[in-house]
Amino acid sequence: MLQTDIDVSVEAIAQLSVVPRILDAVVRATGMRFAAVARVTDNRWTACAVRDDLGFGLKPGEDLVLETTICNDIRSHRHPVVFGHASQHAVYSTHHTPKYYGLESYASVPIYTVGGEFFGTLCAIDSRPVSVDEDRLATEMILYGELIASQMALEGRVEYAERALRTSMDEGVLREQFLAVVGHDLRSPLQAAGMAAEALADMPLPPRAGRLAKVITASAKRMTDLIDDIMDFARARLASGIPVAQLDQSDLAAMVGRVVAEVSAAHPTATIVSDLDIPRALRFDPVRLQQLLANLLNNAMTHGDTRRAIRVDGRVEDNAVVLEVTNFGTPIDPATQGMLFQPFYRPESATPRPGLGLGLYIASEIARAHGGTLTVCSSTDEGTCFTLRLPLTGA
Repeated sequence: MLQTDIDVSVEAIAQLSVVPRILDAVVRATGMRFAAVARVTDNRWTACAVRDDLGFGLKPGEDLVLETTICNDIRSHRHPVVFGHASQHAVYSTHHTPKYYGLESYASVPIYTVGGEFFGTLCAIDSRPVSVDEDRLATEMILYGELIASQMALEGRVEYAERALRTSMDEGVLREQFLAVVGHDLRSPLQAAGMAAEALADMPLPPRAGRLAKVITASAKRMTDLIDDIMDFARARLASGIPVAQLDQSDLAAMVGRVVAEVSAAHPTATIVSDLDIPRALRFDPVRLQQLLANLLNNAMTHGDTRRAIRVDGRVEDNAVVLEVTNFGTPIDPATQGMLFQPFYRPESATPRPGLGLGLYIASEIARAHGGTLTVCSSTDEGTCFTLRLPLTGA
């Protein structure tokens, strides 16, 4: 047995708040003035916890010579040993342990781990004789030993769970920090490439070179959008939410109109119909709310039937602003609806879809940062409707 293994055993027993109370109970039950929990191996006897009113002088972490102890016998035969008057006992009057330590009374029972392995003993000793009911006392001490074993197992499971949680959290934080660093380091050269492509597109170039410059510009814009999504994901996880700057805004309807116009320009064959009745001035982050609405509209373009109009409805209802984006097409089944706002989730589809699967997650985080909610419902008749609710109070 390695020294570190013994140290672990001593530390494990020391962490159990129940052990001192058990040793107190053993002292009262036996009438003896010394009690201990010992780790006993094939070559070591080590005190893990001690109650010493006898002045025996043994402290936790200290050893007795294994061969001088009755606990070594118990390790072999695995039975309790209890006697109250060694010098008058048929067996222990001639045993070397009482003579070596000057003992008259003794009680010791084996302790097993929950897995059934021999751990050591719970024992008590005294230099004076005591009157004991050997069977009753052995039974009581066995129960105390089982309680110690159960507490060790419980503490072990708790420690394992905490260690696993810390490891999981550390890995998650490192992963998200990596995403944030990568997002930041990629953004600068990508912006430079995009600006260079735009500058080239404005120059008198041969037709093919002009088309390539436009492709580079569009690709750089697409990559910038992907990096922005990664950065928002990292911020949401590392900072417990996407940061927003809520400012007084006089016209939410105008902001919605701008986003609708931008998305319509990017999808000229689609139709977006707006019906907004939001008379009140509000407080919100205009950049983030435009991002949320653009994510919902682009999601509708990607997954809906663009032959039918996409609706954007807005109203005040129950002291909240309600914005709804509705598209038609194949309804979303309930099981999938519950996963839509999870990061990196992308519904199965026969058609490849662009993006990382972060758009709806980021939209829901923006809603949460405003104290609101983003939900979805879907049916064949009513279509798929994403509903944003923002509270008016406190806004």
